[in-house]
Amino acid sequence: MSNRAKGAGPLAGVRVVDLTAMVMGPYCTQIMADMGADVIKIEPPAGDNTRRISVGPEPGMSGVFINVNRGKRSVVLDLRSEADRASLRGLIAKADVFIHSMRFKAIAKLGFGYEDVAEINPAIIYTNCYGYGRRGPNKDLTAYDDTIQAECGLPAVQQMLTGEANYVGTIMADKIAGMTAVYATVMALFHRERTGAGQEVEVSMFETMAAFMLVEHANGAMFDPPLGPAIYPRAVAPNRRPYRTRDGQIAALIYNDKQWAAFVDAVQPPWADDQFRTIEQRARQIDTVYGLLAGTIIERTTQEWLDLFRALDIPAAPIRSPAELFDDPHLNAVGLFETVDTPQGKVRFPGVPTWFSRTPGRVAAGAPTLGAHTQEVLAELAPLV
Repeated sequence: MSNRAKGAGPLAGVRVVDLTAMVMGPYCTQIMADMGADVIKIEPPAGDNTRRISVGPEPGMSGVFINVNRGKRSVVLDLRSEADRASLRGLIAKADVFIHSMRFKAIAKLGFGYEDVAEINPAIIYTNCYGYGRRGPNKDLTAYDDTIQAECGLPAVQQMLTGEANYVGTIMADKIAGMTAVYATVMALFHRERTGAGQEVEVSMFETMAAFMLVEHANGAMFDPPLGPAIYPRAVAPNRRPYRTRDGQIAALIYNDKQWAAFVDAVQPPWADDQFRTIEQRARQIDTVYGLLAGTIIERTTQEWLDLFRALDIPAAPIRSPAELFDDPHLNAVGLFETVDTPQGKVRFPGVPTWFSRTPGRVAAGAPTLGAHTQEVLAELAPLV
């Protein structure tokens, strides 16, 4: 049985009407479904495009789609049809959350802007997932992960680090914006729990990623007058990279003064002197420090360094591929992966990364085929439609 059927998870009893597509919005509602919410995914007759973007066990069920839409119910509605718009209004009347990723003008033209939805259900939490906030001049621009990465500064800092402007090797903007939409929506639900009042929430990829990047990179530019550039030097130091060892590579960060003293005492590198003794001194010449460490770490094997660093309580790790995560002893010991029987066969999902002592989440079910729950869900609304 799914979380939804058993009433399990911290969001048990919350009903979400989900008009999102691709990854940002669906990742948000995937997390909500894992946490027990009843997520009703509204799809057009052609379905969410993500159904067709990667390999999968059958047409229309790509791996990416299956992962970010697990545990949801799929309802096909053609919102150009008045009958289907009436069905959606019926769903809204019984929902706690309405979330969409359409442009402001498009959702309003269909008759499902915030004012329209709040008239049906004043207590609803209405979450907009946009590329750009609608109060700015870019409000009508199309946005995808690559373009938002570019605008928020990711390729620029990658160029400082590696010498070449590159995207990072994951759809970071989509996923961070999706997680931001989760916490924003749940905060609004918390406010409603206390006050009874619904409200409109807006989450945009660009603003989210700008805030994310500026956590450390705002740095000296925050002050008036500025005390330095908008960059955190350690993060973009050209020598900040995995260290080469005698037989491979290793990631290690000898960061605080206790760790530094332990390393110097154990290894006694010839270049270590008082100019590197404190974290403040090292921060001022961090790229030089990284270069010196690289020259020392290449002298031993990866395993020799792992053994030493762990004995000294210095953070260190081998370089892993995404494929290796499925066999990682720690991830398997904590139960991150959940194998679920689906109509397409067994699927081993990367599951819920958070832990709750009373209301744990779990992968509720596999992803739905297109329109699999249309009749079931609309039958629940029969008195209202």
